[in-house]
Amino acid sequence: METESEPYVRLATLRQLHQMVADLNTARSLAETLQVVVDGVVNGLGFEMAAVNLVHSDGDLVVAAVSGDPDATSVLTGAVGSRESWERLLAVGEQWGELRFVPHDHGWASGDVPLWSRTGAPSAGPDAWHPHDCLFAPMYSSNGELLGVISVDRPRGGRRPGPWSREALQMYAFQASIAITNARLRANMQRALVRLEREQQALRASEESFRQAFEFAPSGMAITELGGDQNGKLLKANDALCRLLDRSAASLRRYAFADLVHPDDLGVLLRTSAEGGRAELRLARRDGSYVWVSLRNSVVADATDGPRALLTHVEDIEERKRRELQLAHRASHDSLTGLPNAAELRSRLAGRLCDRPQTAVAGPGGPPGPDTHNGYEHPYSYAPDCFPSLIEHHVHVVSPDTLPGGGTQGEKGVAVLFCDLDGFKAINDRYGHHVGDAVLVEVARRLTAAVRDGDTVARLGGDEFVVLADGLGREDAEDLGVRLRSAIAPPIRVEGRTVRVGASFGVSWAGCGMTADEVLQSADQRMYVEKRSRSRSHRRVG
Repeated sequence: METESEPYVRLATLRQLHQMVADLNTARSLAETLQVVVDGVVNGLGFEMAAVNLVHSDGDLVVAAVSGDPDATSVLTGAVGSRESWERLLAVGEQWGELRFVPHDHGWASGDVPLWSRTGAPSAGPDAWHPHDCLFAPMYSSNGELLGVISVDRPRGGRRPGPWSREALQMYAFQASIAITNARLRANMQRALVRLEREQQALRASEESFRQAFEFAPSGMAITELGGDQNGKLLKANDALCRLLDRSAASLRRYAFADLVHPDDLGVLLRTSAEGGRAELRLARRDGSYVWVSLRNSVVADATDGPRALLTHVEDIEERKRRELQLAHRASHDSLTGLPNAAELRSRLAGRLCDRPQTAVAGPGGPPGPDTHNGYEHPYSYAPDCFPSLIEHHVHVVSPDTLPGGGTQGEKGVAVLFCDLDGFKAINDRYGHHVGDAVLVEVARRLTAAVRDGDTVARLGGDEFVVLADGLGREDAEDLGVRLRSAIAPPIRVEGRTVRVGASFGVSWAGCGMTADEVLQSADQRMYVEKRSRSRSHRRVG
C-alpha cells in the first residue's frame, strides 16, 4: 500500500531530476559533463559515491570522473578496465530494468574492472546494502552502442534502493547518455568551426570537413538564412533532420522554422537568439504530427563579410519529454483509478482561490451601491481588504451562500462535492481488497462519466472522492449531487458477484480568503452530517 506522502516524495524526486537534467544541459565540455553526471548522482539520487567509466576509443573503459569520496577519486581516476571484464561483470548481475545489481555473495570475479571496496559491517536486515555490493547503470547511444557505465555505492540509509530510486537512476543514466553524446558532438562541431576560422588558406578542406560533420551528424542539422527578406529560411538540411521530420531536403527548403513550429511554441522560437540560442519546442512532421526537439543555434561567419548563415542543431527529445510527462502524471494521479490525487486536487482548487478576504465597501460619496459580479447585479461592491483601488481589476470567488441576502438563483460559484462511499468497508471485509479495488475503479469511471467536461474528479484515498465543479448555483450543485449518487447506485459486477455501494455527499463553496484545505474540510464535515442523517433515517425506516 502506498503511503499518503509517497506522491509528494515522487514529486520531489521529479523536481530533483529536472534540475539535474538542466545542470547536464549547461555543461560546456565533455569533462565538465562527466563530472556533472557523477555529482548529480551523489547530490540528487541518494548515493554517497558514484563513478563514470567511459568507453575509450580502443574499446576499454576508463574511469573518467568520480564523486563523493576523495580517496576513491585519487585511486580510481584514470584506471582502465577491459571491455571483456566489464561485459562479463554486467552479464552476471541481476537485472533491475536497465540497471545491473551484483550482490556481494554472488561469487563473481571482477577481473580488472576498477572497483572501490570499503570496510565496515553491513546494516542489518534482508535489504541491507553490503560494502561489497555493486550497482551499475549502463549508458547507451541512440543506436544501442555502449557509451559507458555509471557505478554507484553506499545508498544513504544503508538499504538497497527501492523501485522508485532505481527508476530515477535509470532515467538519469538515459539523460546522462544524451548529455555525453551531445558534449562529444559539440566538441566535434567546435573543432570544425575553429578550423574554419583559423585555416583560411585551407578553406576548401575545411569546408569539406564541415560538410561531412553536417551531413553525417547523428542528430538533425540545418543551415538557415540569416537576415534579409528570407531570414530563417532553410537553405540546407542533413539526412538526420529529414528522417526526423519525414520530409525530403528539397521540400524543407520551401520552409522556415517558423512555418514548421507548433503554433503554441512560436513565441519560444521568436525569443531564441541566433548566437548560442537554445529552445525546446515542437516541429511538424509530414503527416501533421509534432515531435519535440531541442534547437541550438550557432552563427557561421565569414572573416570579411561577417555572419553568413545560421547553423541549427536539432536534437530529438521526444522520448525524454514522454518520460517527463509520465513521471509528472504518476506524481499527480492515483495509481489505482488514474484520477488526480489529493496533491493535484489541492493544486487545482488553490488555482481558483485568492488570499484576499471580501469586505463590503461603500461607493464614493454614499452607501454601498450596486455592482456587477459574474454578469449579475448585486447590491454591494466587494473589494479586497487594504486594496480598494483594485476592485475593477479583481474578480472574487464567491459562494452563493455568502452573497448579501443569500444570493440569487442566477449566482454561480466554485462547488466542491466531497463523496464518501456507503457500504464499501463491508465489501472489502467480505470479498477482499482486490474486489474492493475493482469497485473503486468502477466508481471512478462512473463519476467521471457523470460530470461535465472541465470538472475535476479526484480520489483522496480509501473510498473518498472529491468533485470540483466551477460555475454552479446552489440548485445546480444539488442536481449534480443527485446525478452522481444515481450514477454510483446501480449494481456492480465483479468476478461473477454483484455488489452495491451508496454514497454520501457534502457540498462546500470556495470563497476568497479560504485555503484549499479549509474548503475540503468544510465539504468533509457536511458530508458526515448527511451520512449521519441518512443513517438515522434508515434506522427509523427499519
